[in-house]
Amino acid sequence: MSSTPSRVHPAWLPPEALAPLTSGTAAVVGDGPCLDTARRELAGARPAPAREADVVVATGDACADDLGLAELPAPPPRGAVTVRTGGRLVVVGHDGAAALRGLYAAARTAARARLAGRSTPDGVSIDAPEQPRRMLDHWDNMEVHPVMGQVERGYAGGSLFFEAGRVRDDLARVHEYARLLASIGIDAVAVNNVNVHEREAHLLTDDLADVARLADVFRAYGMVTYLSVSFGSPRLLGHLATNDPLDEDVRAWWRQATDRVYATIPDFGGYVVKADSEGQPGPFAYGRTHADGANLLAEALRPHGGTVVWRAFVYDHRQDWRDRSTDRARAAHDHFAPLDGRFAENVVLQVKHGPMDFQVREPVSPVIAAMPRTRVAVELQVTQEYTGQQRHVAYLAPAWREYLGFRLDGEHTVAQLAAGETSPDRPQPAGGLAAVSNVGTDAFWTGHPLAQANLYAFGRLAWDSSLTAEEILDEWVALTFAGADDAALTRIAAALHAMMDDSLARYEAYTAPLGIGFMVTPGVHYGPSVEGYEYSPWGTYHFADRDGIGVDRTVATGTGYTGQYPSPWRETYESLETCPDELLLFFHHVPYTHVLHSGSTVVQHVYDSRADAVEQLDDVEGAWASLADLVGTAVPEAYDARVRERLAEQRRSAVEWRDQLRTYFHRASGIPDATGRAIY
Repeated sequence: MSSTPSRVHPAWLPPEALAPLTSGTAAVVGDGPCLDTARRELAGARPAPAREADVVVATGDACADDLGLAELPAPPPRGAVTVRTGGRLVVVGHDGAAALRGLYAAARTAARARLAGRSTPDGVSIDAPEQPRRMLDHWDNMEVHPVMGQVERGYAGGSLFFEAGRVRDDLARVHEYARLLASIGIDAVAVNNVNVHEREAHLLTDDLADVARLADVFRAYGMVTYLSVSFGSPRLLGHLATNDPLDEDVRAWWRQATDRVYATIPDFGGYVVKADSEGQPGPFAYGRTHADGANLLAEALRPHGGTVVWRAFVYDHRQDWRDRSTDRARAAHDHFAPLDGRFAENVVLQVKHGPMDFQVREPVSPVIAAMPRTRVAVELQVTQEYTGQQRHVAYLAPAWREYLGFRLDGEHTVAQLAAGETSPDRPQPAGGLAAVSNVGTDAFWTGHPLAQANLYAFGRLAWDSSLTAEEILDEWVALTFAGADDAALTRIAAALHAMMDDSLARYEAYTAPLGIGFMVTPGVHYGPSVEGYEYSPWGTYHFADRDGIGVDRTVATGTGYTGQYPSPWRETYESLETCPDELLLFFHHVPYTHVLHSGSTVVQHVYDSRADAVEQLDDVEGAWASLADLVGTAVPEAYDARVRERLAEQRRSAVEWRDQLRTYFHRASGIPDATGRAIY
């Protein structure tokens, strides 16, 4: 049986997902690209006047009487009002984009109700996004990079946007992708890699007409387009002698380049910049600060209403492993916290959710709470660089929900800080949420079909961080398998919950333990290599020796990283007595015999958790096998084949992780597994 389907998988928007909205009559009131998209979505319905249609989509300038309603609340900014009455559905958005998103939300509500075995009740609901910006960053290259491929850290094939060094001629699949994003509330897309190579740099100038073609597609689905740009563009593209952000010729070059962008794409979103990081040029070369660099671009974008998204992923990637005072975790706070209040109003500082690099377990980055006068966006990673690379089942929503709900300053959640929802005495400006996309040209979009749920979950949590991971998974299942009958849908949902609810915790349990991070094969970042980065310049150490393991990041005896946190977290992490087990080795160097709060020693925890996690894969594989009689009907054959192929690879890799980690800790500690299980 081939694992390649004959057509692209529709993900969570198969035709059946919108069938409840197209079975009767419909009307779309108003003009604009998003309302035209709504008309296409409802093309299967019979047209009817808005006062009489079963389904109506309109914008806020429509009056209640015209829509056949007695009254109509005003839609909120960026949001929509949905009225269900007497079998009718009326969606009124603040604008066309909000109206289109409201239509997709109605399909989601119907699918969720069907899975729960109930009907959708009459009533009025008002829905608006929690985050002001909900953005996906694509790490796509125009050409195939010799090491990273066409999509850096992408695990689902080539770029949707680029082929053979240029924007694709056929953008039909980009339309499909934009539709998926609109349905989960995404409103901004950066189309190219933050590591801007020379070819991609020309998107800003020579290739603007092709960027405009991409922008046309996203505009029809309520999204604005961003470009990742090189800080070195004035020298590279403009042939100037310098990139100094305070040089007047440099400032003029950026103004002129930006004016040309907006002349071609009037609703262009702005620039995404990775500067002075991992070899990318930046303001440090000229003795300037990151605020100087960001404000240079902000000045050029300001007249057009554009935004600079400046990434805070800045650290020394050439550090000496012998120097235990240099701590990569400290870097973002050390670089950026002193600059609070010095960034222009249209600069958003984009901060990774943790201080290292999207590890399976990290503490929340203290930078998010350290800059109350700066717009801070929180960056997540949907593509599974360190969480199984879309070859392992790892549903990321539970971790994201934990991060977003974390009260970093003791009062406000991370989601509130990103959204600007803080108290009057701490007026944090709004930044939003961003994430690194996980899609590519693979027929299933994400390589592993179940990894589609992570992209879906990011959009839903950016819209509403109070949703539970289980609720989001229910939605995704109900939409993705909307063509299944009720009994089959219930069985599929039960199986996928059994496979996915605890999947990230299971992945963590057979990979790097207790917050230590990395331990992956250098470069590719897949599979175990316990000391692969231990003597490298990248600063990702665990300092294992015969006496213990972990990084001392305390103020008292270590790098002082714990001191970057506000209370109560600085005290919580500083103390061995209060530091959470799951982050112990991130903050402390301890003996292998250190007793965790669970009652187990560190070394026995490693022995037990690795073995238990692999054994749990029996239940994961069994849950999928229980659906075998639905293959070919509710579950497409190609979908089944791909899932089974990925489950087999997950088991192989998990066994390798288990055996290497258990053996390494035994050799390092000299302490046997108390259960007598085999160690190699």
